[in-house]
Amino acid sequence: MSTIRVKKLNEQAILPTYGSEEAACADLYACLDAPLTVEPGATVWIPTGLAMEIPRGCAGLVYARSGMACKKGLAPANKVGVIDSDYRGPVTVVLHNHGSEAQTISHGERIAQLVITPVLTPVYEVCDALSETDRGQGGFGSTGK
Repeated sequence: MSTIRVKKLNEQAILPTYGSEEAACADLYACLDAPLTVEPGATVWIPTGLAMEIPRGCAGLVYARSGMACKKGLAPANKVGVIDSDYRGPVTVVLHNHGSEAQTISHGERIAQLVITPVLTPVYEVCDALSETDRGQGGFGSTGK
């Protein structure tokens, strides 16, 4: 088991937690002084009250929570947020209301989920040809039979 160092920027902040023993992602919680209403089509920045130290060679990926996205229409505005390993600032979740009704977020509500994953940082090199594959240049749907 790895450890992620977390700094509480707000005394009321809640550390990420896992919903089950084998959950891939940890829940991130809203850290708010008062409930916040997200109007249809609006995008809001929700603080978690935390900063964290993502290990070098990894990234924190912030995904939508299934229930919040499907039931309330609230999901990260950028679809997947990225926390780089050299970032030490506040972790904020930018939620967009895709639904047709206003939704209210309260302090302590689970607003997104976080997975820590290894990343590659390859060097990109120009070449004249790429290796051949069975698929070749087949685009969307080209592998379906």
